[in-house]
Amino acid sequence: MSAEVSSFWMDGDLRAASDAVAPLLAHGLHYGTGVFEGIRVYDTERGPAVFRLDAHMQRLDRGAAVLAMTVDSAAMAAAIGPLLRKNRLTDAYVRPVAFYSGGGLGLDLGALTATQAVAVLPWTSHLGDAAADRGVAVRVSPYRRISSRALPPLKLTGMYANACVAKLEAVRAGFEEALFVDAEGFVVEATGENVFLVRNGQVVAVDHEDALPGITRDTVAELAGAERRKVHLDELYDADEVFLTGTSAEVAPVTRLDGRGRLGVGPVTRELRQLYQDVVHGRSPEAEPWLTYV
Repeated sequence: MSAEVSSFWMDGDLRAASDAVAPLLAHGLHYGTGVFEGIRVYDTERGPAVFRLDAHMQRLDRGAAVLAMTVDSAAMAAAIGPLLRKNRLTDAYVRPVAFYSGGGLGLDLGALTATQAVAVLPWTSHLGDAAADRGVAVRVSPYRRISSRALPPLKLTGMYANACVAKLEAVRAGFEEALFVDAEGFVVEATGENVFLVRNGQVVAVDHEDALPGITRDTVAELAGAERRKVHLDELYDADEVFLTGTSAEVAPVTRLDGRGRLGVGPVTRELRQLYQDVVHGRSPEAEPWLTYV
């Protein structure tokens, strides 16, 4: 995603990009004590609309609470409209982030102070712009997802080193994405997306206690009337279709799974991808409760 934007919001003010800086000794830089969200703004006939803003900010609040961090998520949400106008964007990726920035490098979170910031960026999928059409090559990772018994599966900044290392290994092996599987062989999630399968026309949303409670996953599962349950890797291998969902990836078909031949971009995936696009762009009556116009 490009970061070539003119302005950010930080601690209540719009600032030039060159002035939105964090201190070298920020606690969050050293220990990953921060929380963030990935949110999309879509251009619609009624103007720019944030998709499922409330759900995203509520999840950010839950992550902040884990770190005993006080955030003003309402102020962060309110900054999106002015930022879009300042940066002349009508379709964008939004990154709100809060991190401990002052108070020392000790591990006592109660002594720390936090910085809040929001950025809006021109959107490109982190799986590549062509992923929705040609599909994604996915490799089962040798790494495990951080257990929910170690850290809650929320968007805590430090947790994503786990995802970065797994994806790096997959890319070096000639794939585009990594898939986390637990010690019993049950599918958890990809590094930045949740997982779905289609078998005999039935859509299944993979459910796992270690996976991020994805907002795009929830949306697509509702649109598809999907069954939500645990899925073993063997079942994924036998699926007719496999696809990933996420704020950045949207609905991305998996066309190569762990070197076991190629899957096609199936009809159910295509239909759900189009339905999702109709919803986020305000072309479907189901969209209205999920859109916040700015």
